[in-house]
This record gives sequence, structure tokens and C-alpha cells, in this order.
Amino acid sequence: MLDKLQSVIKKYETLRNQMMDENIVSDQQKVVSISREMSWLEKAYNLSIEYRNYNDQLQEAEDIIKTETDWDIIEMAKQQFQEAKSKLEDLDQKIKIALLPKDPMDDKNIYLEIRPAAWWDEAWLFGTELLKMYLWYAQKKWRKTEIVEEQMSDIWWVKLVIVKISWESVYSIMKFESWVHRVQRIPETESQWRVHTSTVTVAIMPEAQDVDIKIDPKDIQMDTYAGSSSWWQNANKNQTWVRIQHLPTGLIVDIWDSKSQMHNKEKAFSVLKSRLYQLEIEKNMKEEKSLRWDQIWTWDRSEKIRTYNYPQDRITDHRIHESRSNIPSVLMWNMEDIIQKLVLENETRLLQKSSE
Repeated sequence: MLDKLQSVIKKYETLRNQMMDENIVSDQQKVVSISREMSWLEKAYNLSIEYRNYNDQLQEAEDIIKTETDWDIIEMAKQQFQEAKSKLEDLDQKIKIALLPKDPMDDKNIYLEIRPAAWWDEAWLFGTELLKMYLWYAQKKWRKTEIVEEQMSDIWWVKLVIVKISWESVYSIMKFESWVHRVQRIPETESQWRVHTSTVTVAIMPEAQDVDIKIDPKDIQMDTYAGSSSWWQNANKNQTWVRIQHLPTGLIVDIWDSKSQMHNKEKAFSVLKSRLYQLEIEKNMKEEKSLRWDQIWTWDRSEKIRTYNYPQDRITDHRIHESRSNIPSVLMWNMEDIIQKLVLENETRLLQKSSE
């Protein structure tokens, strides 16, 4: 373990020295690459330094116990030995997690897409509640959100919405929210007090860069429109509504939130690239025929990951087989506990896989 940790320490300190090299500082691409590698190693580096210090304390205590004759000093050394041993055992697990293979997409910004499915009115309402939950959580944790596409019902329930969330390592946390969320409750329009089941699909797409996805201009059909709905601020004035279609896949993106056609075009292409990137990721996962534990444990878009059962006030995450109560608190401000348990489960699976 110490040899491995020493290599981590040496690697991090080498990178840190490189960041002070004038020849490297002048190369922006190298600076970005080194910064990313340092960011990934930083936690392991700090833990390695801590591990080395406690290991020194343990060795010191062992030497005292073997050579000292004063009973009081021996007792103090024994206490130091036990404390250092306990710390080392704890750090050993933390270091293993810190050194797990990193998902190359973890540091990317994301596009969060919410798309209600069955039982339209009820699904639209639940989609709206999920949107609020994610916006509150993101603004509390990262504070950078931007709605880039939205289709709303007449009473402002979500029919489709795409939100861009920008912050460090946002994908590493939010990726576990992908796929189907199911709600069971009595809809507001239900006169017989029967419980209905509705579903909403959530997609977490890493923001794609030009190096990730190349789009052939011949594969794109772009159209522009003036707004026609009464709630749209630019209705019937300018052709700022942009629709782009990727002909090989049939993917369509509509963006109209800006008064500038150019800005809407840029956003539309960014969303399209991220959707194509997500399709490529899923394709590779299937072709590998092996489960990527650092994703969401499935690539089946029909797979439900969580059920919100209102009559029993119970939220069940089907991946970790765990339930909790108080749905309103989760939807309003308290989803951090669920997220952290999913992160922990992911780390546990990765550790098991690495030891096979």
C-alpha cells in the first residue's frame, strides 16, 4: 500500500511542479489537461499524505513499545498505536475509493431532460414537481441552471423540459437520476378516488464538446419560425424559433427561449450533440456486453428506477432496494440523502468489481 501511495504522491507533486513551468503555462491545452489530472488525484493525494503520517505514528509507537521500559510511556504508545491503526483502516477504504477508475464524463456539465409519459395530465403534473425538485437541488448545490427548452400545458404543467446544469462534477452526481420515475397517487381529476400510476422519463445527458461528437452539416435540416403560442414572448414577431433535425437518427430539437436566432441555434446544436453523445454511450455499453457499474446499472430506457407511492408516503429506489417516507420533503429540498446512497452503492460495486 505504501509503495502505491508514494507513487500517487510523486505523481501529484510532479504535476504541481509542471503547473509552475513557464513552458507549460504558456500552453493552455496542457494546462487544462494537467489541471484535470490534478483535480482527479487531489483527494487521493491528501489521503495518501494522511495515511503516511498515521503510518509513521504507528511505527513510532511500535518502536517505543519494543524498547521503552517506563510503563506510563508504554501505555501512551499503545494508545497511539491503536488510534493510528484505526485511522489507517479507515483511510485504506477511502483511498481505494479515491483511486477507482474515473468515469471520463463525470466532470462534464449536463442537460437534464424531463419527458412525461402515461396518464398525460397526472404525468405532466408530476413532471412539473420533479422539475422543481431538481431546480431546487441544483440551485442549492451548484447555483447554475438554465432552461433551454420547455413545452408547457395551458396550466403550466411540464410536457417537455430541458435544463442545462453547469458546475464541477455535476454529471458524477446527477447521472443516477436517469430513466423512469413512477408515481402512484389519486389524480386531482379522479372522481372515484382511485389510485393511478403515471411515469416520467428523466434523461441526464453529459454536455458534448466538438471533440466528442462531430456532426456532418449534410445530416442537418434546420428551420426557423415565428412564435405562435400566446405565452411566448416573441410571438409572431421574428423568426427566432429554431428547429434542427438530425436526419440519420430523426432526433429533433426545438429552441425558442432567446430573442436571438443565433443564440437559439447554438443552444439547439449543443442539445443535439449531447443527445447524440448519449446515444453513442448507450451503444458502446450494449456492444461491450458488460455492465458499467459507474453508470446507472442498466441501459434499458424502460427500466423504472424509483417509485413515489403517495397513499403509503413511500419513495422506493429499485436499484438499491431501499425505501423512505416523507415524499414532500424529498420533492422540496431533501433529495441529498438518496443521491449519496446511490453514490455509495456505486462505489461499493466498483470496489467489488476491482477486487474480482
